[in-house]
Amino acid sequence: MIKLKSMLSQWLVKLTRRLKNNFYIYLALLFTVLMLLDAGVFHIGQNMRDKSFDFMVKNRISQTQPDPDIVIVDINEASLAALSKEYGRWPWPRQVLGEFVENVQAQRPKAIVFDIVFSDADIYNPDSDAYFNEVIAGSDNTFFPILRLDASQDTLSKLKYSQILGLSAEENADQNATIAAILPHFSGALKANRLGTHNVYPDSDGIVREYRIYHNDAGWHLPSLPLVVGQFSDNNATKIDSVPLPQNMLLNWRGKPFSYHYVSFSDVFTDLASQHKTRSQHEFTNKIVIIGSTAAGLFDIKPTAMDKQFPGVEVLATAIDNVKHRDYLKVWRGKTPYILMSLLLIWATTFAFYFKVDRDKFNSIFTSSQIGLLILSYIGINITNTYIDLTGPILWAVALFGIAKIYALATDRGLQRWLAFGVKSDAENATVIIMPILINSEEALSDAMLKKAKRLIELSSKTPNNVEILLGTQNGIWGLFGDMIIVSWLVSDTKPDYKEVAMQDAAHIAEQLPTIISEIGLPEHTTTRYTVYEGKLIQHRDVQHTTSLASQWRTLFSQAVIQLEQQ
Repeated sequence: MIKLKSMLSQWLVKLTRRLKNNFYIYLALLFTVLMLLDAGVFHIGQNMRDKSFDFMVKNRISQTQPDPDIVIVDINEASLAALSKEYGRWPWPRQVLGEFVENVQAQRPKAIVFDIVFSDADIYNPDSDAYFNEVIAGSDNTFFPILRLDASQDTLSKLKYSQILGLSAEENADQNATIAAILPHFSGALKANRLGTHNVYPDSDGIVREYRIYHNDAGWHLPSLPLVVGQFSDNNATKIDSVPLPQNMLLNWRGKPFSYHYVSFSDVFTDLASQHKTRSQHEFTNKIVIIGSTAAGLFDIKPTAMDKQFPGVEVLATAIDNVKHRDYLKVWRGKTPYILMSLLLIWATTFAFYFKVDRDKFNSIFTSSQIGLLILSYIGINITNTYIDLTGPILWAVALFGIAKIYALATDRGLQRWLAFGVKSDAENATVIIMPILINSEEALSDAMLKKAKRLIELSSKTPNNVEILLGTQNGIWGLFGDMIIVSWLVSDTKPDYKEVAMQDAAHIAEQLPTIISEIGLPEHTTTRYTVYEGKLIQHRDVQHTTSLASQWRTLFSQAVIQLEQQ
């Protein structure tokens, strides 16, 4: 085992002497390539960023409150059961919804929004359909969804963009371009600025975080249902050509499921039709009334950043709320900011290792900065509508920091603990050079000053050596040994030139001592005492005698200190 450690140390020394600090540059280049591959192909960092975003959004201290003027009329399980005896299973005859709209209109709501696709006629109840069509045709504040089908089917469709009322087009828009979409079956619903898509597009991991505010294909602008409702509810809202909304709006969730004001469809419908009403007759006045369903059997449940079981109708309500108040979340989620921020942190960390920034100081700065960036992201999303997405870049920086730190520590051990300046693993004898340096200062030396002095000596060294600090803070007689810095070399007896270079290195350190004293902040008149002691180290091949190495080192150190005092 000892022989294996020695062999590893020899290999590490050779590798370190060959790569030197260039290892950090090579490591940064490798991380840069991996990060670019991830940004373009694997998207591991993106998935991590999304999970971090979900956690922060879900656990915000300060949640934006739902708009009290948005009311969800819920076709829930209770409503399906309550109306099943008279109207059967879902879908009910359209007369039910027609009566609901007609009665609610008496309260003068701001808008009535259907989160229901009316794709086909009810061939068994034509009179019911006719009544529903008549009611919605006579209203000017009812909104209906368009179901946008996959764009790959556009060429197979016979529906033209130009046939959809209220769409805006660019000058070069193709007037014959077709779109794969399902419009409401009822002619009364086909009104300009009363139609919009209600498609929900989850991210690659299946989680809904954004809402497609508009589609832009073949030169045509197809708005979403939240956009047309939001514009209608705010008469001063900018039209779609210049609206300050992104195409994919990052939803600013109002809380967990059922945060909005819900009322049961059956309860409202029954009360509206009753002669003795128990509900307020102004319940829906100036409200945006959204008719949708949370019934599990109707399968309108979406996984979102807030919950895996989130009502689809509340996703629509949240999007309308965000459009109405223009308080959607803003965040850099694209490749460009991810790449730029990752490169910044990767190379900043690399240069810190490459230029040998004080390790203790850098460790604390790096750790606190990474934690600080995460805290900054969390604070930002709590007090503003902006999320500073730094998770991915931070993960790259932390991974590089971990590897670089391991290399730095291994290098220290390879060059210091397992000193090997031309010494082979099976060598029996080696020369030890010990240079004790005693700093005579009237001022107390702090740990930071001594660590800085040690680091400056390491930087001024040109050969593999070991630099250690012997503090003068011990009690009793041991305090007489500090504050002392010990520099030592272990060189091969078979390489006389190595010994000569080590002695030259010791002389160079001695020349640099006044500069080092000045740089650590001590007065110029501070004196230093040092000596260079040379001795022999016998390495026994017999494993039972390897413990004698420690005794030899103690003896050599004592002789070096005695020589220092005798000078």
